[in-house]
Amino acid sequence: MTRPRKAAEPTLAVRAVRTEQADKAVYAFFVAGADLLKIAEISRVHRDSEGGLQGFQRKGILSHVQAITDFLDQGPVLFPNAIILAISPRARFTQARGERPSGDVRSCEAGTLRIPLPINGPKAAWIVDGQQRSLALSQAQNKTFPVPVIAFVSEELSVHREQFILVNKARPLDPRLINELLPEVDTTFPRDLSSRKIPSELVNLLQTSAESPFFGLIKRLSEDSATAVVTDSALIKAIRNSINSALGCLAPYKATAESPADIDAMYRTLVAYWSAVRTVFPEAWGRPATESRLMHSAGIEAMSLLMDRIMSRAAPGTDLLLHATQSLSRIAPYCRWTTGRWTELQRDWNDIQNVGRDIKMLSGHLARLDHMHAFAKVA
Repeated sequence: MTRPRKAAEPTLAVRAVRTEQADKAVYAFFVAGADLLKIAEISRVHRDSEGGLQGFQRKGILSHVQAITDFLDQGPVLFPNAIILAISPRARFTQARGERPSGDVRSCEAGTLRIPLPINGPKAAWIVDGQQRSLALSQAQNKTFPVPVIAFVSEELSVHREQFILVNKARPLDPRLINELLPEVDTTFPRDLSSRKIPSELVNLLQTSAESPFFGLIKRLSEDSATAVVTDSALIKAIRNSINSALGCLAPYKATAESPADIDAMYRTLVAYWSAVRTVFPEAWGRPATESRLMHSAGIEAMSLLMDRIMSRAAPGTDLLLHATQSLSRIAPYCRWTTGRWTELQRDWNDIQNVGRDIKMLSGHLARLDHMHAFAKVA
């Protein structure tokens, strides 16, 4: 008995040109805008049940999508912005036969690209750049509007994230999303992104390690948590400043020409100091910024500047947690994080705002208190 032949997988066939970059096939072609979401997924950033970071795309912006749709529906329009896709190796390319034209520089070859169309399984491509445009094109009245596409062959999520960051870093993309993705990508970035990678890694450790005083308290785009009260960008900024400042307590551990950055030492310093903050100011710890200026971005930045003073004077071999707890306990009677008034500043506790003037004023006051009481005995 002859077995029935397995039905061929349906595909979308497009005329394309093929080249190679970094040992990866890269294709350029046009496709009807309405077909983009038939072949490609939008991989939203989120955390799985074990806390692992999945995806990379931000949430769709409905107003942006609608604005593009309205533009497309107004009549014949020029819309040459290319969509960038990562595409599965399941896509097949067949080179066209025939002689090359005279003068061909041989940088690419023409042919037909066949992209699988899913029936029940996963799609064969992922949108790296252009999710808002893709959503708008799927809603536009003209379902045959031709859209330019650049597609590179890769199923590796880290490569998708790398290209997503590089494409979007110069555009108005939420820097918090870039900061959260950076630790997940192992590649060499331009200097401005490289300087943000280690602070982002440290904030990720502070959020996910049970020993961290910030465990579960950091607000991130990938998580919807009722317990999170500290904005990730405030901590990232504070850590970055400490690493880059000549007087920062984390600066001795940054990378040099002879050695890589000592992230473990940075992490131990951060855990020791902020654990001391939690111990000395228990009534202000873990509360929303509206109830505690310690958890407010202004408080985080000011206390981080105080961290540089306190932790930098700890002698080698010192118990960092004890050292920080003693130092903070000396100034605790003069701090007003949840009630009352900062006497010297003549400001109510909730008057402190996340603006440069207030942060400078508060950090200066904390530094003066520390200077006055640094060598006094704890009562």
